[in-house]
Amino acid sequence: MWNIPNLLTMFRLLLIPVFIYCFYSGWEHYRFWAALVFCLAAITDALDGYLARKLQQSTPFGAFLDPVADKVMVAVALVVLAIHEQSLWFSIPAIIIISREIAISALREWMAEIGKRANVAVSNLGKYKTIAQMLALIGLIWQPQFALLAWFTPVGYAMLYLATILTLWSMYQYVSAAWQDLSQQ
Repeated sequence: MWNIPNLLTMFRLLLIPVFIYCFYSGWEHYRFWAALVFCLAAITDALDGYLARKLQQSTPFGAFLDPVADKVMVAVALVVLAIHEQSLWFSIPAIIIISREIAISALREWMAEIGKRANVAVSNLGKYKTIAQMLALIGLIWQPQFALLAWFTPVGYAMLYLATILTLWSMYQYVSAAWQDLSQQ
């Protein structure tokens, strides 16, 4: 159970309070430090799955914990930013993304109960959605004030809207895949 991929996933969970502390620390360049911690968490997200496959160290514990760590990290960042930004333009995508994660997690659990979990397995679209979310959040957490990097924030918002579109699209795909079972009398 305590192999390298699972340790990376646990490390990602431990980075959540570090991220929150950095964001609210009041340090000079606090947003940079918070973005750096979030970026490190995003890297561990990509690395743990890769290593689990490459080293043949996939475990049931890792299969359970990895998506939990991803969803919690993204949700925490979205909530922290929604509180800080206090903008409808940020809050609506944040609500859509968090709501979709809850709905699809419930759908996967229900499909597993009826023995059809494979019908709603993670797709490539879901992976692209996660990449777009991570890139958007890194840009929006940091929001560099340097003229040379001023493009980070608008690109972060563009990626957030792309992530929201991918979120809705992937939700549609998962619900469509499960619709026959969901609509039975």
